[in-house]
Amino acid sequence: MNFILKIIKDFPAYLWSGWGAIGSIFLFIACWDVGNQVYGNLVLPSPLETFQTLNLMLQDDAVWTEINITLYRAFTGFAISLVFGSVLGLLAGFFATASMMSRPIVTILVGMPPIAWIVLAMIWFGMGDETVIFTVVVASFPIIFVGALQGTRTLDGDLKQMANSFKLPWHMKFMDVYFPHIFSYVFPAWVSGLGMAWKIVVMAELLATSNGIGASLAVARSHLDTPTALALVTIMIGSLMFIEYIILEPIKREVELWRS
Repeated sequence: MNFILKIIKDFPAYLWSGWGAIGSIFLFIACWDVGNQVYGNLVLPSPLETFQTLNLMLQDDAVWTEINITLYRAFTGFAISLVFGSVLGLLAGFFATASMMSRPIVTILVGMPPIAWIVLAMIWFGMGDETVIFTVVVASFPIIFVGALQGTRTLDGDLKQMANSFKLPWHMKFMDVYFPHIFSYVFPAWVSGLGMAWKIVVMAELLATSNGIGASLAVARSHLDTPTALALVTIMIGSLMFIEYIILEPIKREVELWRS
């Protein structure tokens, strides 16, 4: 509880420190507007037109239904990857044999293109939620697994010896010695896995389902409706940035205070 209260207390200072990031977003929008002036509205609609389209879309309940469907698929697949990837990665990190045996499997999972997994999943599961969730799990799992594995394998032996020499209780060893180090590897892997899940879910929906943001993007493409397509892309990017920078980043900063 104290940990959560401290995050909430420090949150305004965190927001105040984000002016550089906000400035880079405005710079990106300015470059976007220049691209619109060069290539025209058909190829690249202006930011104003895109945000106006986005505003109209968000007033439609059907659009929120599609967003919720995509969120459900993305977070279900990501949650499965997070649990199994973290647990199996931590366990493999404690055993050298398991670590060596897992390397070729991780290489296969990472090396196989996501589009190939989508095609296989369509054959195995048909056109529905299972195909999308399976593809998200397969794409996100190796990222999280490797992060957890590296966090365990790189534990400082001197720190473990010090903890043992002082005969610290197991909960103090875990919270004050092991957890901060492992978390500094696992948390970035979670963030990367979440980003991968969010990209893959849209790709899988575009190819394998008739609903969700990806399916809406396919409809916009077929109609050459570039403003709607960009508005959907804005929804995807905005959702991911909100989750990563507003929810996850303050937690990461608080947990990694030990580095300083």
